[in-house]
Amino acid sequence: MPLEVKIPAMGESILSGVIAKWYVKDGDIVKKDQPLFELETDKITSEGTAESAGKISLKVAAGTEVKIGQVVATIDAAATAAAPAAAAATPAEAAKSASPTPAKIENRESKFENSPAVRRLAAETEVDPASVAGTGKAGRVTKGDMLAAAAGEGTRSEAKGDSSTTPSPPAPSPIASSPSPGAGTAERQTRRKLSPLRQKIAQRLVAAQHEAAMLTTFNEVDLSAVMALRAKYQDDFVKKHGVKLGFMSFFVKAVVHALKEVPAVNVQLDGDTLIENHYFDIGVAVSTDRGLMVPVVKDCDTLGMADIEKLIAAAAAKARDGKITLADLEGGVFTITNGGTFGSLLSTPIINPPQSAILGMHAINERPIALNGQVVIRPMMFVALSYDHRVVDGKQAVTFLVKVKQALEDPARLVIGI
Repeated sequence: MPLEVKIPAMGESILSGVIAKWYVKDGDIVKKDQPLFELETDKITSEGTAESAGKISLKVAAGTEVKIGQVVATIDAAATAAAPAAAAATPAEAAKSASPTPAKIENRESKFENSPAVRRLAAETEVDPASVAGTGKAGRVTKGDMLAAAAGEGTRSEAKGDSSTTPSPPAPSPIASSPSPGAGTAERQTRRKLSPLRQKIAQRLVAAQHEAAMLTTFNEVDLSAVMALRAKYQDDFVKKHGVKLGFMSFFVKAVVHALKEVPAVNVQLDGDTLIENHYFDIGVAVSTDRGLMVPVVKDCDTLGMADIEKLIAAAAAKARDGKITLADLEGGVFTITNGGTFGSLLSTPIINPPQSAILGMHAINERPIALNGQVVIRPMMFVALSYDHRVVDGKQAVTFLVKVKQALEDPARLVIGI
């Protein structure tokens, strides 16, 4: 009897999702624990794997909304034994089957499991990740590596000039390519439904703006001291902990320091009840191909800088690889988002409900400032604190941001607690 492939349960609050992509085709022979599909929900993206080897029959198409527990495919284990004989029917067919196909390309040489983005590109471009030199951590193949490899394949194909291929016609002029009335929409636009995750992000952002009395206060931070510490101790830090000392651990520690100094910011509103938090689980926003996610680093007040850097890196990797879990996203009391990674100079971040505040980091630029009566050039960053004015007063918000600024400009404060 064929084994049913069902959508697994992923938490009480998740009832359905969308099959974003199948990694296999109908009729393929799959291996046990082989990834079969990518499931997008309104909170996380996960993969479904084969519980046994056999021939798979797909029951739903990619892009279909499915419910938890729904059967989306079946696997016939009895068909596994017949597969090798069929694959080797003729030398030509055997040679053809030996080349990687879009649905089953795997990085056979890598000790890492390829991310969903890499597998997607492998299926679309027919570039084998095993043949790509990875530039990611410890040699991991990244999305950028695959795009570069695909571009290289295209260039080499053009350079070969295969005589058996009919030359492509010259590109039409802009005037000639203009669509005729009634036929333009399909050529000039692409329409696709929002993923459940993107829909949830949109709903939460709109709700945050409509339901909270949101206000933003700004300041600027001289990061000379932080940059000097990183430059002085970076090599020793990496040797001892195996991870780089980044800026985010300083900001996390500064936020924890400020939350302790101004506990009125570490609150959330539940109806007409004010909840005061006495723990320090900090969310760090991560940009992924599917949208923004906020993994939470637990108990940051008890962690060292190295622990924070490692946990942030691990959470970011899980988010980008589609392996984040609900437990990784729950429980945060405050969020930090870094638009400076993409060059943002100034922005007003939107709070992450039910939290009452969020800190926005921005690009570091050298700017002239007045210091002790002199004009000097310093690496400066604008920081923004958006907060819910229903529960956080302006004085408390401004004091909080000043505490963050003081801790970053004089990191010794983080050690002695002032």
